[in-house]
Amino acid sequence: MACHVITSCDAWAAQIVDKRGRQLSEAEELWEWRQKIANLYCEVRSCLDIAAAWRLWCDTRAMLFRTHPQSPIEPADREAFAGPAIFPYDPALRLTVQLAPTEQESITVPTGADGDVSMHAFARTEGLKASLGAELTLYWIEGYGGGVFLPFTDATSGAETYGGGRYLLDTIKGADLGAVRPDGTLLLDFNFSYFPSCAYSSRYVCPLAPPGNRLKGALRVGERIPVAK
Repeated sequence: MACHVITSCDAWAAQIVDKRGRQLSEAEELWEWRQKIANLYCEVRSCLDIAAAWRLWCDTRAMLFRTHPQSPIEPADREAFAGPAIFPYDPALRLTVQLAPTEQESITVPTGADGDVSMHAFARTEGLKASLGAELTLYWIEGYGGGVFLPFTDATSGAETYGGGRYLLDTIKGADLGAVRPDGTLLLDFNFSYFPSCAYSSRYVCPLAPPGNRLKGALRVGERIPVAK
């Protein structure tokens, strides 16, 4: 299956105005942003060519960050923004794990004007420790609808990647690489790890990885801090 990305910034920007020529409200822009992200991850899950799916993810996010009004990049910096810096794809960090039940630890995180975010642990991975030095806990974000949340830190955090860690799954906001398979396994492709919005702007307050979700290994895949040229 082919993987496609919009290639015209002008065509993209035109979608922010509805058919009557009315500028979308902030809520409508956010709705449209969420739809773009959800559609992107749907395309990633559907694409049989994993390398092409990853390139689609990189290219589409770069365009969104540069042109969309809901981008976490400050408006004055968007035109010159080339897109998030990404490590090269490494198939060795596309891993299949088992999920085991875990104690239902509850966490409440203040997120500024958005109020508190409450979540509870519902599963722990089995299969990461041998290669990455630890396992990870998956959380369920509580409240209306809910969703899966998988943040983590690793040995690159604070040096090569954002100090607060990265997200791999945040299904409330569309970042969904696929559900648990019938055999109880879950695919975790760390090449799709990304920074929370607060890495780009103080306008955001994000829930970050709890201490128990620190991997001892250095995951040089996914989003990274740009290298100075």
